[in-house]
Order: sequence, then C-alpha cells, then structure tokens
Amino acid sequence: AWEKLRSAKPLFVMAGPNVLQGRDHALRVASKIAEIRERKGLFMIFKASFDKANRTSWGSYRGPGMRAGLEVLKEVKSTYDLPIVTDIHETQQADEVASVADVIQIPAFLCRQTDLLVSAAKTGRIIHIKKGQFASAAVMREAANKILRAGNDKVMLCERGTSFGYSDLVVDPRNLVWMKENGLPVVLDVTHSLQQPSANIVELSNGVKSVVSGASSSNMIPELGCMAAALGVNGIFIEVDEDPSKAPCDGQLQWPLEKLEPLLDVWIQIANARAGVANSIQELVRK
Repeated sequence: AWEKLRSAKPLFVMAGPNVLQGRDHALRVASKIAEIRERKGLFMIFKASFDKANRTSWGSYRGPGMRAGLEVLKEVKSTYDLPIVTDIHETQQADEVASVADVIQIPAFLCRQTDLLVSAAKTGRIIHIKKGQFASAAVMREAANKILRAGNDKVMLCERGTSFGYSDLVVDPRNLVWMKENGLPVVLDVTHSLQQPSANIVELSNGVKSVVSGASSSNMIPELGCMAAALGVNGIFIEVDEDPSKAPCDGQLQWPLEKLEPLLDVWIQIANARAGVANSIQELVRK
C-alpha cells in the first residue's frame, strides 16, 4: 500500500464514515467508494473509527469497540480490496489493529504521545499522524521523527486545523507547505478542519441532556479541497455518509456519499493543473 500511496496521481483519497455504525452500513459505503475507485483510477483508502475515545461528553456515541469494529473493517477489506485506515488511542491496541489496518492513524489530540507513536511505528504499518489543533508544522516534524527513529519510514502528516479561540478552527495553508518540506506525504482533512469543537448543546433520546458536540457545516468542504489540491497535497481525507443528518458523530461535517464522485472530479482537475506547473513554482521560489 505504501508504494501505491507514494506514487498515487494526482492524489490519493481517504474516505468513509466518521465512526462504524454497523456491518451493513460500512459495506454499503465501501461499495460506493470501490465503484468510484474503479471509475476514476484513484488510490482510495476506506476510513472509519471503531471507537471515538475522545468524544466530549459521556453520552455521545463512540462506536462498536475494537474487536467488533475490526471484524467489520476486515470484511470491508476482503470484500472490496480496499486498504483500511483506522485510529488507535492506546499502545496496547497497536498490534491487533495492525492485523487488519493498512494505515494506523494517530488522533490529533495524541500526536505528541511518544509511546503511542512508537507502538504504532513498530507494527510496520503506514502511520498517519493528525496534526494537533495546538501543534505547529515544526512539532509535527518531530512527531514524524519519532516514527522514523523507531525504524518505520512509512509515515504521513495530516493538517486538520488550528485552534482559533475556544470553539473554532482555522486552516493555515502554510502548514501544508511546511510539512511537505520533510519529503513525507501530506494530507488535508477537509472534514475536521471545519469543526467548531464543543459548540453545540444537543438533546439525546436516551435521556442524557445537554450533551456537548461540535458545530459547523460541510458547505466549505469543496473550497478547502480545492485549496489543498492547488497547493499540491498528496492526499485528501474526507468523511462521507449515505445520510449525514442521521450520522451519530459529526454528521453536520460529513459529505453526502452520492456527491463524492463529482466533488473528486473537481479536485482531480485542480490537482492535475497543479502538477503541470509544480516545477515552474519551484523554479520561481529558488530564484
């Protein structure tokens, strides 16, 4: 998977639901992603979490858990020949997750946790590190270096926004450029970059009240992806669902699955145009 990811043109895509919602749902979403892969010739990776361990509130949906979740992801992988990316939150999860996942994701809040990074690195899998909302590009270079020092050169970095006050994020496009200077693949998470963390109070049907969740909207996803493609990112991370309004986590930020292919068409055009002028840009910078 690493060589295919490194050579993916004009970019690769990580797509799927925020969190697993059951076997049938995952297989339906994966089926559509596999169809797009075949039509577009893109290198696509199926993403989904088995446990959202960092939800703000006690009553928020977290997922099916590691064992049940990995069984679903294993079936997605074998049925549609899709590489899998999923996240870990504890060191003891690394080896078991690596038995299924091609890419192990390190959540943004945990991007500085050395033991977690090293345990993931030692599996030999590709490591996808989300940039902390508090972290600079320089900090992320050090996070990547922990993977490299552990003997694993298969690492990529992901921009997902920087804290802007208490309940908002902004994307500084310079981070994409700075992180690319390492020579490592760089990804933009067009979903969580638009998050307004813990900005909503919602009511749940199970009697839990005043649950805090994120706010914002997916309307700016196309524009963020256009920016990323124009800057020459290696990949784009996007969460999709059949009906985002019914998604149990970050539904307002997920892109409708039926609109994924035309959105990718736009980004592909821009990424191809960027590739055509990349050398000219480098020459201008050197001058």
